[in-house]
Amino acid sequence: MSSIIQKCNDDNIPLADDDPQVIITDDMDNNRMDHGRSMDSLPSSYTGGSSSPGLNGPASYEADSGIDEQEEKARLISQVLELQNTLDDLSQRVDSVKEENLKLRSENQVLGQYIENLMSASSVFQSTNVHKK
Repeated sequence: MSSIIQKCNDDNIPLADDDPQVIITDDMDNNRMDHGRSMDSLPSSYTGGSSSPGLNGPASYEADSGIDEQEEKARLISQVLELQNTLDDLSQRVDSVKEENLKLRSENQVLGQYIENLMSASSVFQSTNVHKK
């Protein structure tokens, strides 16, 4: 056991900055960064896709997704009810417009007949057969 500890304490292990063959460029590090975001704010597979460990672990993620699904379901139900009410209102509006249309057509027909009767009774609209000599 003491030989293992002695090997670990050995200072003959080369470091990366001492090795001339190892080239570390800043460009590689910049490509790994998400443009202006620190590594702490990047999602991690360890934290279940969250940017911070702890409360957002897999167990709470499932509970959160259940709550989110319930909220989404409630939101969709309220949207469906709102759309049904809107559809009912539009249906009533269509019915009233149809009634108004029938009423106006009937009145238009009566007025058309009245105008036709006036024109036939007026001498201005009578055809004359006057022959000039």
